[in-house]
Amino acid sequence: MDVFEALYTTRAMRRVRPDPIPAEVQARILDAAIRAPSGGNAQGWRFLLVDDPGIKARLGPLYRDAIGQLWAGFYRENLERARATPEDPESASLLRIQASAQYLADHFEDVPLFLCAFSRGDPTGGSIFPAIWSAQLAARAQGVGSALTSVLGIFHGQQTLRILGVPQDKGWTMTCCVSFGYPLGRWAAAARRPVQEVAYRNQWGADIGLDIAGPLWRAED
Repeated sequence: MDVFEALYTTRAMRRVRPDPIPAEVQARILDAAIRAPSGGNAQGWRFLLVDDPGIKARLGPLYRDAIGQLWAGFYRENLERARATPEDPESASLLRIQASAQYLADHFEDVPLFLCAFSRGDPTGGSIFPAIWSAQLAARAQGVGSALTSVLGIFHGQQTLRILGVPQDKGWTMTCCVSFGYPLGRWAAAARRPVQEVAYRNQWGADIGLDIAGPLWRAED
């Protein structure tokens, strides 16, 4: 797969089929992850694959509770405004995102594979998140969709560590959990605000000197 196709179309795919991910695909995903840059080559990461139905059955209720807390807390006001003005494009976008995230929560146990990522000595995430992104790109190249979430670690961190058997006296922190599965939807470049609206040159607010009307990669390229 062309690298730009992977970069432009690796968006959050939360609606996936329950079909298992073959071992050889899992191997490519993990092998790509550990080739990512690592500060000082410390490789202060651990990756835990979860595909056991019993483990997923224990994590699912925690995940749904975490998502519920997210909607009732951080996103509450924005969701209330969006529901009051559903015809507004930004409101419609937020409501679609919520529906997608809620779908993953409601079907957590049906997701065939999760990758839980742990880091140590990486307070900024400068090593673990490049590794996770490499895993997601590798999955995309194999036709597998993914979605990164961090709510389990935020709202139910200790319970999750216990369920997964993570030693709690070794300094490991759960940074995120990534779902993997063959998508029900189609691959496409995500809609985003233009570069010139979110990027500057030399000084905050200064013109970037670029005018990009839309994605510079398209499926027909």
